[in-house]
Amino acid sequence: MQVFLTGATGFVGSHVARAYAAQGAKLRLLTRSTSNLAGLEGLGDAETVVGDLRSPEGLRSALAGCDALVHVAADYRLWVTDPEAMYAANVTGTRELLRLAREMGVPKVVYTSSVATMGFKKDGTIVDEATPVSIEEMIGHYKRSKFLAEQEAIAAARMGQRVLILNPTTPIGPGDLKPTPTGRIIVDFLNKNFPAYVDTGLNLVDVDEVARMHVVALDHGTPGERYILGGENLTLKQILDRLSAITGLPSPTMKVPHAVAMAFAFFDEKFTGKLRGKEPRATVEAVRMGRKMMFASSAKAVRELGFEVLPVYPALRAAVEWFVAHGYAPKYESKA
Repeated sequence: MQVFLTGATGFVGSHVARAYAAQGAKLRLLTRSTSNLAGLEGLGDAETVVGDLRSPEGLRSALAGCDALVHVAADYRLWVTDPEAMYAANVTGTRELLRLAREMGVPKVVYTSSVATMGFKKDGTIVDEATPVSIEEMIGHYKRSKFLAEQEAIAAARMGQRVLILNPTTPIGPGDLKPTPTGRIIVDFLNKNFPAYVDTGLNLVDVDEVARMHVVALDHGTPGERYILGGENLTLKQILDRLSAITGLPSPTMKVPHAVAMAFAFFDEKFTGKLRGKEPRATVEAVRMGRKMMFASSAKAVRELGFEVLPVYPALRAAVEWFVAHGYAPKYESKA
């Protein structure tokens, strides 16, 4: 089986690439000229193609002869100076890549969306794929762009293209090179840069189980349907307490009101972002997102895809150990 995979240099994509390689698939991997290829180590004879989702027509030849397109790549940032570039990659790039796959006769497509497109509530209600949602509920450019990109995938499926949509929650595990915004929570904790917390919640999922589902999804599920891939619903405080249990480092005890966090994020964006040209530690968009508890159910994926809802503790430990081993944080004396 020949698979064209986008996003293989990213956190989730690198695990997806390994999952396909373990099944004996021949991989053709999209990279950019500026990509860090460290995540591709150990993939053997995987073929790399240099290209860009913002110039999709250049990817036509990469799709030739492929049995499947697995589209994991996305511009995932919560702070951007040029939002148009994000929409070009996430929305237009997805639409055009799906069109090229149809024209090149690629029979199967897996599109990696995000749980960010779901209709989360402030009261911690556990949502699923059927929870009503609209673009007006999408906070910030990343969520809006992923929502619109998902609509492109749904529209393609309605036209008869076999497109299955996966919605991972918050993947955790080793190999988060960048790191992702969630990985930065772990890195900040390990570096003792987490003096306080806000009242918010996330669903954490083992990245390896997310990767396994990308293989399974090629032959299971219903085209055009969305499938949440999640693990445990945890408050931020519960996540920090688990990190404390793993490392022996103290978990913060001071809870900061959202209004205070918003004020800090506003000034951090102004000073660090606009004046110094660096990414701020806190963003207004992230604080606004944090007002909603991102708790979700994966019952549909369990029922239709054979997804396994796994305890997240082992994945958190693996992430911690990887970050320390690769110099993101100092070694700690574990009491776990």
